[in-house]
Amino acid sequence: MDPENVPPEMKKDGSDWSAVFNPKVKRVLDVNLVHTLMHESVVCCVRFSADGKYLATGSNRAAQIYDTKTGSKIVVLIDKSTSHTENLYIRSIWDIDAGTIRRVFDGHQQEIYSLAFSSDGRLVVSGSGDKTARIWDLESASAEAKVLSVSDRDSAHDTGVTSVAISTSGHLVAAGFIDGVVRIWDAQTGALLERLPGHKDSVYSVAFTPDGKGLVSGSLDKTLKYWDVSGLVAQVKAKKKVGGTVVGLADGEEGQSQCTMDFTGHTEFVLAVAVSHDGQWVVSGSKDRSVRFWDSRTAIVQCMLQGHKNSVISVDMSPAGNVLATGSGDWQARIWIYNTI
Repeated sequence: MDPENVPPEMKKDGSDWSAVFNPKVKRVLDVNLVHTLMHESVVCCVRFSADGKYLATGSNRAAQIYDTKTGSKIVVLIDKSTSHTENLYIRSIWDIDAGTIRRVFDGHQQEIYSLAFSSDGRLVVSGSGDKTARIWDLESASAEAKVLSVSDRDSAHDTGVTSVAISTSGHLVAAGFIDGVVRIWDAQTGALLERLPGHKDSVYSVAFTPDGKGLVSGSLDKTLKYWDVSGLVAQVKAKKKVGGTVVGLADGEEGQSQCTMDFTGHTEFVLAVAVSHDGQWVVSGSKDRSVRFWDSRTAIVQCMLQGHKNSVISVDMSPAGNVLATGSGDWQARIWIYNTI
């Protein structure tokens, strides 16, 4: 979608941003920038709270919490017990009101690249360069994690975990890997259930759809893929209903889920993906500095947002609806509102 060849009525300009709408499809979306949040370094992560009232950003070894309505900064969380030269393979769970660390989990052997909370807030999933994802139970007295590993045949590959996601039901954990494969595990048993090859380069982001029946992945091959995991979801649900155990993949076995849509259009690496609360939109952030809204049913782009002056590293969509956050290498996080028209 070339902004230079789009009719004027399909463009919207802000003070330092623009939205370009696809002239080949009916425009059904409006987007506005509401807050620009300045940081002192690259914004590598943005995440909404479960109620959508707060946005957490990760930048320069600190987490900052913002009020999404006003854009005001509420608190900065910094672990002063660690030095700037120390390698951190630890997840810290913070009490935001008190500004203190409530709990620390230790176990990964290399850098942690991604975290995801379950919808009920009980579980945290972490993904690391040590080739594992781990599940941590915040309500358990034990600090031991359930370790999710790759199959033996892949163990010699460059299988660092770049991104993790947990389904709304809490039954499935997905991860994107350096080797370009998406893998899915049973969150309860840790069994590897799916191995989904298809991307031609590293997978840097994964996100489940709200109903848990779809999974979106974004890759350095400049594409997104939609994976239909409904069969796997049905299988897991049926087994758990009767108290059975879901059988994991044998070594060398592929999964049953298929890629049913490819999202193409980004001109550089896809670094981040998210799915709207109602499942209607897939949003992606890229090294090409753009953010794109895609129709989740057709994989056709509806809108392209421009304004960030460096790679868009992280995106998140509010569980409460109609709010998008983006984080970039330009040291900014932005909060956008989108509406159907």
